Amino acid sequence: MGTGSIGLGHYLTVAAILFVIGILGIFLNRKNVIVILMSIELMLLAVNINLVTFSAYLGDLVGQVFTMFVLTVAAAEAAIGLAILVCFFRNRGTIAVEDINVMKG
Repeated sequence: MGTGSIGLGHYLTVAAILFVIGILGIFLNRKNVIVILMSIELMLLAVNINLVTFSAYLGDLVGQVFTMFVLTVAAAEAAIGLAILVCFFRNRGTIAVEDINVMKG
């Protein structure tokens, strides 16, 4: 590795920054459900970056295969989450976070 090469620490730093942005998006934005869903997607992306980074660093494909499963679950989560939001908006006329607590049984 030369002085200008990208190492393990660079990938882990990017993943940590993305994860923190996702956490801040969830905790600082309590109004918009779509932003909360996007923040969860950012956190999953950070985990995927870590999995692929360590998979490449260790020379093992298990992390990359597991990343494909996480991507599949993330796509399903986004599709189902947005479908629930559309149905909720049609019934209630709003998707504000403070109005979702009426879904409690």
